[in-house]
Amino acid sequence: MNKKTLLFTFLLIFGILQSGYTPPDEGMFPLSEIHKLDLKKAGLKIDQNEIYNPNGTSLVDALVNVGGCTGSFVSNEGLIITNHHCAFGAVQQASTPEKDYLTKGLVARSYGEEIEAKGLTCRITESYEDVSDRILGPVAQITDPATRLQLVNHAMKNIAAEAEQKDPSIKAEVSEMFIGKTYVLFRYKTILDVRLVYVPNRQVGEFGGETDNWVWPRHTGDFSFMRAYVGKDGKPAKYSKDNVPYTPKKFLKVNASGTEEEDFVFILGYPGRTFRHRPAGFIENQQQFVLPYTSELYDFQNATMEKAGKKNKETEIKLATRIKRNANVMKNYRGKLQGLKGIDLIGQKKQEDAALAEFINNNVEEKAKYGTLMNDIDNLYKLINGDAQRDLWLGQIYSSTSLLSVSRTINNFKEALNAQSPANKQPFFDQNIPQVKQALSSTYASFDIDVDRTVFKKMMNDAAAFSPYQKINAVAKVTSKGNNSQSVIDQYINNTFGISKLKDQDYVINTLLKSLKALSAYNDGLMLFEKDLQQQIAAIKPEKDAREGQLNKLMGDYVRVKEKFLKKDFIPDANSTLRLTYGYVRGYSPADATYMKPYTTIKGILEKGASGHADFGYPETIKTLWTAKDFGPFAKKDLNDVPVSFLYNMDTTGGNSGSPIMNAKGELIGVNFDRAYGATINDYSWNESYSRSIGVDIRFVLWVATKIDKADFLVKEMGVKL
Repeated sequence: MNKKTLLFTFLLIFGILQSGYTPPDEGMFPLSEIHKLDLKKAGLKIDQNEIYNPNGTSLVDALVNVGGCTGSFVSNEGLIITNHHCAFGAVQQASTPEKDYLTKGLVARSYGEEIEAKGLTCRITESYEDVSDRILGPVAQITDPATRLQLVNHAMKNIAAEAEQKDPSIKAEVSEMFIGKTYVLFRYKTILDVRLVYVPNRQVGEFGGETDNWVWPRHTGDFSFMRAYVGKDGKPAKYSKDNVPYTPKKFLKVNASGTEEEDFVFILGYPGRTFRHRPAGFIENQQQFVLPYTSELYDFQNATMEKAGKKNKETEIKLATRIKRNANVMKNYRGKLQGLKGIDLIGQKKQEDAALAEFINNNVEEKAKYGTLMNDIDNLYKLINGDAQRDLWLGQIYSSTSLLSVSRTINNFKEALNAQSPANKQPFFDQNIPQVKQALSSTYASFDIDVDRTVFKKMMNDAAAFSPYQKINAVAKVTSKGNNSQSVIDQYINNTFGISKLKDQDYVINTLLKSLKALSAYNDGLMLFEKDLQQQIAAIKPEKDAREGQLNKLMGDYVRVKEKFLKKDFIPDANSTLRLTYGYVRGYSPADATYMKPYTTIKGILEKGASGHADFGYPETIKTLWTAKDFGPFAKKDLNDVPVSFLYNMDTTGGNSGSPIMNAKGELIGVNFDRAYGATINDYSWNESYSRSIGVDIRFVLWVATKIDKADFLVKEMGVKL
């Protein structure tokens, strides 16, 4: 660390001490909690109401949830900035070997050139309301766990339906903020027509590939632009050439000057799931079963898909999104495993749980309420872990084998048809067949027969090795036909895949689903296998519902008594609802004798590119411009270079991808896209010493847009003066 940085850090710390401000240990704050924060002392230079104002327009109104990621409006013409990887699936669907937007990128220079982002919608948070009493009041005296959970879920659906009935223009959801304890009704506006506007070359948007994923230092231009469209009446409408750009209530101002080290920054976004308020049993389940099983399975799937992708460009494009998603989860889970073991979180949780048990037992009132709580939790997780292999297998089989997903869709539709009266079967068929075809087409979009065969074989062999207590009945039925399970499975797959017509998309869509008669008459081995799976899933559902209901009640009690024990209110775990997190642009020391600076530059792109590794290829224009020191107004003076990515100590997780990073004035200065490898453990435990998130610097976004892709028109639309 240089003298300037040391001095700046000292002054910052001194200022914090003088102001009396104490930074939080962690924080993905719901909108309902941000009034408890003193962001002015932390460094905010605008009024706190300008972030969220339930009685007026605020920065929150510029936020959107797009395809499971976060995005933000950056113009009054519905322009949205988010991550390259958030647009990846839509770009893949729009790409062909002839028009390979996935590799070459896309710059739409007019509204007419913008491309439909298939499968993507924009969801905007309109308002929220705590409905905990309405949900928990009626079940206060219910002791049966399954019945309690059923009533809770029923109440959540009814409250959402009631809200939608009052205002048909919104989509309502009740989210469980604390399991078994707190419930909030969110009202959303959903924009159905989203279009791709500007996606950089893949060598920019995915620079570093999986080699650099979850790694710092990072040099990835992980950004893209979309646009939201509505009908001419201003209301959400499905894709149509007659639609017009959406005018948001609020859009973010872009500050092309970026940040300096130790600047105050904050993020608004839709973080996915965290699990910080769970006991040791949950962490054991994650470390021993969920994380290793899933990461190993995805590793195998990706090796299989990458091999298949070498057949031709069409297959490579078709499988690209599945490979990217798998690889992201796989590396994330392996990082979590390393982190869990590194800090011995199971050991820490056991100590915490033991201290909590002692608190309960030493307090007469708490013992009367919660005396069996910790034993009940331990016993429940023993049951959950005892079935972990079976449940994980059943949870992955449909996403692993496309033709089983196809079989499930067809079987479910046939079952729904059979439930109709004879007179109603044809009308029911006619009404629902478009949705069935759409669902199947989505599955076939990433289907490859060789991948399905290979992965299904692995899944079958894995299940055949399970103990009798965790057996998969459909697999056991197959392996019971011979002494050598592997050869029986091989023969079964060859015969079943050979005969099945489900591998022919054209036949399924245009012949099998052409008429009620054709559908009713068709069956094959894969559909019969899938029926056996469904029967077992249905058979174990009552027991799983009972466990989930019991867990719901126990976790609510666990949080209540732990808050009493620690004498503090917890921040609810992330659950894909809108949250705020804040912190500072800051480096860190991930290992002894190392310090990671908070900024990377274009120079680093060239250095990595010199290795010759395929993941570090970059457009030659970058080197030409850098050599000429053609940085425009986007260079950071002390670096004499354009900053590419930067670090900050904010609390983020999955779903925060694409979140706008804002400065003390609420101006956009970057786009969040990742965490450092050690911070993958954030989902279970956050710590300032190792928890660092990564964003693409707005200066690099603007430099690439103007210098590489000549998209000056978009920069001007955002109000940035060149």
